Amino acid sequence: MDIYEQCVIKSFKHNGHIHRLWQQNWLVPEDRLASEHRDESMIVLINRQTPIQESDGKQWISRVPAVSFFIPGEWFNVVALLEANGVRYYCNVASPPYLQGGVLTYIDYDLDVIRTADGSRYIVDQDEYERHKLLYHYPRQVEDKVRQGLNALLSRIEHKQTPFRDEVVMRYFEDWLSLFGDSEE
Repeated sequence: MDIYEQCVIKSFKHNGHIHRLWQQNWLVPEDRLASEHRDESMIVLINRQTPIQESDGKQWISRVPAVSFFIPGEWFNVVALLEANGVRYYCNVASPPYLQGGVLTYIDYDLDVIRTADGSRYIVDQDEYERHKLLYHYPRQVEDKVRQGLNALLSRIEHKQTPFRDEVVMRYFEDWLSLFGDSEE
């Protein structure tokens, strides 16, 4: 259909409380997806200077453009941040995404992986995951899925598999920018 639709991203914690809300994102139309992304039924969203609301009500505006990748059935998502020194990937270990009526939701399980523009990678927020695992009483099945998601994510990073391809990320953003320019409407 070749039309970018607006989409809201809502992340929750395991207890059902809202974690974070990205208010303005653009869903890449299926016919504009790279073939490897279409093959995995990826949901690709673009944002720039989007308002973000935290669980405590604080709001802020994202500073750098981002291209986000959500893969049905996978326990992680990937946010490619287009920074001055290159693409930095911020990866959330999270439940598989659910997209309905212009709202994409998932449960954030705290464990994150950062892959910097130079290719270095770091696992962060392990202490937060351990704390929330106890607080929210994660069932064993969730713990297993979180570990599987982390391992699948690390494997994709190590083998430079999709969506960890800077040139494709940049193409998505530049394609979107050529249509929307400064208007974002």
